Amino acid sequence: MAHENSNLTRSARPALKPRTSDNRSFVESMRAFAAAVFVISLVGCGAMSAQNPGGSLKPVNAVPDEQSAGGLMLKGADVVAYWTMNKFVQGKPEIASQYEGVNFRFSSVEHKAQFDKEPKKYIPEYNGYCANGIVYGIPWGGDADSFKMINGKLYMFGGQGSRDGWDLDVPRNLALAEKYWKEEVQGSNSFLQRSKRLVFRVPHYRSGDELAKEVAAAKAQKS
Repeated sequence: MAHENSNLTRSARPALKPRTSDNRSFVESMRAFAAAVFVISLVGCGAMSAQNPGGSLKPVNAVPDEQSAGGLMLKGADVVAYWTMNKFVQGKPEIASQYEGVNFRFSSVEHKAQFDKEPKKYIPEYNGYCANGIVYGIPWGGDADSFKMINGKLYMFGGQGSRDGWDLDVPRNLALAEKYWKEEVQGSNSFLQRSKRLVFRVPHYRSGDELAKEVAAAKAQKS
C-alpha cells in the first residue's frame, strides 16, 4: 500500500520544465557576441594595432599615424596643453615624440620637452578613452575637445552628453570607472573588450537615450 501511495505521489508531482527563456537568452547573447567578434575580424589591422600597442599603453585611444609607425594619441592633440593652457590644442606633425609605441604630437618644442621629461604625467586617465564609457567597461570614444580635470588628473569624454552623464554622480562613476579599468579594460584588446561589454552588459548600463533622459530630469529639478 505504501508503495502505491509513493507512486501516486510521484505521478502527482509537476514535471520540471526547462528554463527555455533563459536558455534562449543565453544562446542569443552568444550569437550576438560571435557576430561582434566576426565584425572585429573585418576591421582594418591598422585601427586594431593603433589601439592595442605592445607597450604599457594598452588599450589606447589612438588612430593610425600616416606620418610614422605606431598609433597617434587623440588624433594628434597636444596632451601637455590641457595642463598648461587648460584647452584642446592640435599638435604639429613635425613636433612629435613616441612613448610605449604610441605617437604624440605637440604644438611647441617646449611642450614636447615637458612630455619627454615626464610622459606619464600627461597621459589622460584610461589612456584617453571616454571616462563615461569605462564606467560600463567599454573602451570607446574620447574626443580631444571634451575633457575635464578632476583632482589633478585629465579625463576625456565622448562629447557633452557623455560628460553630462558622468557629472550626474561623479564619485560613483569615478569608482565604477576605476573598477572596470583595473579589472577588465587595462591590458585588454580594445575591440574584444568593447564587443563583450556591448553584448554582456554591466548591471548599471544606460543607453545614450536613457542617459540623456536622466540628465534632462536632473537639469529640470535644478531649474
